[in-house]
Amino acid sequence: MVLMESDSELEHGDEAPDFELPGADGETYSLDSFADSDALLVVFTCNHCPYAKAKFDELNYLADAYDDLAVVGINPNDDEDYPDDSFERMQELVADDTIDYTAYLRDESQDVARAYGAVCTPDPFLFENTGDAFELVFHSRIDDAMSPDDEVTDYEMRDAVEAVLAGDDIPVEAYPSQGCSIKWTEN
Repeated sequence: MVLMESDSELEHGDEAPDFELPGADGETYSLDSFADSDALLVVFTCNHCPYAKAKFDELNYLADAYDDLAVVGINPNDDEDYPDDSFERMQELVADDTIDYTAYLRDESQDVARAYGAVCTPDPFLFENTGDAFELVFHSRIDDAMSPDDEVTDYEMRDAVEAVLAGDDIPVEAYPSQGCSIKWTEN
């Protein structure tokens, strides 16, 4: 395992790169699938990384607690070398409600992860729906528990989501997310 910090090339105000990806629920999703949401949280994540697994419950909470927020997990990891990150395992985690996001998508080609500049799991990007597009408003960690066993004391992404949904400025500072490196199929 290599510990990485996120440092995407997407900047505040940039539009979310579009995608068309299969979901673990059998549906296919694009950005338009979430057009009715006021905010969109795209999180590059996976099934096996302890840092990503430690955020499953918080991402489930966010998806459940905010009706106007879509929480979209995208798994880009190489499942040949990391079989726990297979689409079949994603489907199992959704079926047993371990993962209960708005959608959990498979980025087999890894093109979407590259387009977003994602580098680690989890790597969260919060977008606001402007009516014309989803624009990046916050690229930061989910909370202040930076190791899987740490106790959360500050739910930073909750604060950011609440501010975006209320039309307010985000009251928390952005910090790089930390986690396992994305398992690229070619380096």
